[in-house]
Amino acid sequence: MDTLLQEITTWLKTMDERIVIGISGHGAAGKTTFANRLVDQLNQQQVNYMNTDPYIVSSNIRNQAIIDYTYQNENHRYKMTACHPSAHHLPSLERDIRMLRDGLNLYTIDTHYMKSELLSSQKSVSIVEGMSVAFVNPALFDLKIYFYTDGETEFMRRSSRDIVERGMDINYLRQSHEERRIQYEVFMQPYSQHFDIIIKTSDEAITLEKNKFTFK
Repeated sequence: MDTLLQEITTWLKTMDERIVIGISGHGAAGKTTFANRLVDQLNQQQVNYMNTDPYIVSSNIRNQAIIDYTYQNENHRYKMTACHPSAHHLPSLERDIRMLRDGLNLYTIDTHYMKSELLSSQKSVSIVEGMSVAFVNPALFDLKIYFYTDGETEFMRRSSRDIVERGMDINYLRQSHEERRIQYEVFMQPYSQHFDIIIKTSDEAITLEKNKFTFK
C-alpha cells in the first residue's frame, strides 16, 4: 500500500494539469483511510477532498424503498441499501465533478455530520471518495481506485462500531449485513470493472488485484 501511495504521489507531482481521482468501494473496505493518507502525502494546499456521503439518499427514504432481486437463484425482498445505484444523487454528483474538472469553485453539501467546505479552482488535484463514485461516469476521473473486503471482515468491522457505539442488536445487524452484502454483490460489485486499480483488504492482508494504470 505504501508503494502505491508513493507512486500516485510521484505521478501527481509531475502533472501540470487538473487531475481528478475517484476512490470507491463498499463500507469498511478501507477507501476513506487510503484517501486520507493520500491527502496527507500531498501538499494539502493543492488538494480538494470531496466525500460523497451527502449524495446518498436519506436512510429514512431508503428504508421505505423495498426492492426485489435475485441472488443465486433465490428471490429476495428487502429495503434498498446504499449498494444500489438508485440510492445516490448521481446527476448532482456528476455535475459537481465536472465543475472541478472545469476549474470552477463549489461548496460541498452541508449536512449534520459534515460541514460545507469550499472546493477551490486554484487546487490542481481533486480526490472524490465514497460509494457514490462507483456509479458515476468513469470518464470523469483520471484515476479510479476501488476497495473491497470479504463479507466476514466487513461484518466484524461494522459490528465493532455499530454494537459498541450505537447499541445495535447483533442479530438484527447480522441480518442487515447479509442482505446488504447480497445487494453489494448484485448491484455494486459489477461496477468495479471500470476501475484502474482494485484492492482487496482483510484483517490478514492487503492485495493489489488489478493495476491497469501506468505511472510515468
